[in-house]
Amino acid sequence: MKIKEVIVVEGKDDTARIKSAVDADTIETNGSAIDEAVIEQIKHAQNKRGVIIFTDPDYPGERIRHIVTQHVPDCKHAFLPKEKARAKHDKGIGIEHASISDIQEALSAIYELVDIHEGEITKQDLIDYGLIGGSQSSKRRERLGVVLNIGKTNGKQLLKRLNMFHITSKQLDRVMNQIIQEERNE
Repeated sequence: MKIKEVIVVEGKDDTARIKSAVDADTIETNGSAIDEAVIEQIKHAQNKRGVIIFTDPDYPGERIRHIVTQHVPDCKHAFLPKEKARAKHDKGIGIEHASISDIQEALSAIYELVDIHEGEITKQDLIDYGLIGGSQSSKRRERLGVVLNIGKTNGKQLLKRLNMFHITSKQLDRVMNQIIQEERNE
């Protein structure tokens, strides 16, 4: 699997793991204190080949994703669920711990952020599906993030992310029916 875009990762261990899964070039941020030189490198990569942000599914990873997106707004995004990035014996979370197939799957389901004012999905849709305001909301949001490959979110982030990634009402309905069915079968 050859990736045209340059993949933004957190460190050299992530680069090594990604290169074992796909043929790709990476830019390492070396943590969340991203300096101006790295931002310029990412901007240059975006102009030449495009960029995919693929950071760890934790707070520092989301912070890096946010910082890069602020400076380089047209990046694509790949997400890995926490359970697929967990180290053996629960010794950390990161892309470097993921299986090759999980990395390939995450990179085949990339999303582009699109700046839109009014999305197709509304807050009422999230309430109706029990994604906000209910006792199972957090669990449902987490499962939805895994199925749609959009990462883990809180209620406010979810609405924004669904609309930014152009998830349609039809897609949301299909996935939520699947999740509700899974809950009934537990």
